[in-house]
Amino acid sequence: MKILITDPIEKSCVDILTREGFQVDLKPGLPPDEIKKIIGEYAALVVRSGTKVTADIIDHATSMKVIGRAGAGVDNIDSVAASRKGIIVMNTPGGNTISTAEHTFSMLMALSRNIPNAHASMVAGKWDRKKFMGTELLGKTLGIVGLGKIGHEVALRAQAFGMTTIGYDPVLSADVAAKMNVELVTLDEIYRRSDYITVHTPLNNETRGLLNEATIAKCKKGVRLINCARGGIIDEAALLKALESGHVAGAALDVYSEEPPKDYTLVQNPKVVATPHLGASTEEAQEKVAIQIAEQIADALKDRGIVGAVNASALQSGIPLEIKPFLLLAEKLGMLQAQVMNGKLKELTIELRGELLHKHSELLKAGVLRGLLSKLIQVH
Repeated sequence: MKILITDPIEKSCVDILTREGFQVDLKPGLPPDEIKKIIGEYAALVVRSGTKVTADIIDHATSMKVIGRAGAGVDNIDSVAASRKGIIVMNTPGGNTISTAEHTFSMLMALSRNIPNAHASMVAGKWDRKKFMGTELLGKTLGIVGLGKIGHEVALRAQAFGMTTIGYDPVLSADVAAKMNVELVTLDEIYRRSDYITVHTPLNNETRGLLNEATIAKCKKGVRLINCARGGIIDEAALLKALESGHVAGAALDVYSEEPPKDYTLVQNPKVVATPHLGASTEEAQEKVAIQIAEQIADALKDRGIVGAVNASALQSGIPLEIKPFLLLAEKLGMLQAQVMNGKLKELTIELRGELLHKHSELLKAGVLRGLLSKLIQVH
């Protein structure tokens, strides 16, 4: 079987796949039209954030079994189109957790102490101590939108600096948040109470433009916003307007609605700290995700198990025919539960009867959770 890699990746990924007996073609920067011409030859495709795996490309992938994203976000892959063709889409969400959390906190600190502007001033031969008055983190409130792995790691770092951490996550219980020393609150409370707001969610219909003109207006005057998750979660036009009015004291951005940006007006604002999507750009993170995606793809293609899959195809792979109707029912029940539950879900009990269902209990539990989460966070 042949595997195509269309983005730059660590050599360890190629080495692992080659040792597993696959023919690996490393062709970073291949244009979409060229990908379409050759994609039919390959059983797997490995990408990072550069390649946009569109429905058109997937339509030409006649032999494709797996698309692997070396990283967390899969918004550059049309997972719905892949699912329709029975192609598994997988990612490596844990590989860059620490790198992204550390970058987020670095941006927060740089924003608080005006480090980029002060550095530029020094390089220009100036000594402007009074011009770059900063603010302490101690005693400030950090609002964290999205309390997954990265959000949790950011909270730990903020607490070490004496910050109060509050958070919003639609699928997390207050009890679990409390164990993180994070107070679970509504989005409106995040806006009202936070001195700093950092976002750590996927980009989907629920989160696109989450911080917009209306919601930014609900925030404290002088709030500072950080986005190292996905461009588009913060409405950039609304942010620029709020920076110019003084309602937002500053912003730290690592991601943008268009990358690279065509218009640099926002990042050129003196109240903005900007980096070119460096959240996962550490030697350690790149090595981790390269090794992880190689091992996951090798396991999937050799039927040794599926790890890191984000779409429905994974649940359908290798499922006995007699259990498929029950799996469909499990997903529908999960979707129903998401729609009828009132408030936060603290506990979910799944009852199974019969030897067949108990034999496939883990699969059916996954089906219920998939249905539940598909309505809460719009995963595909």
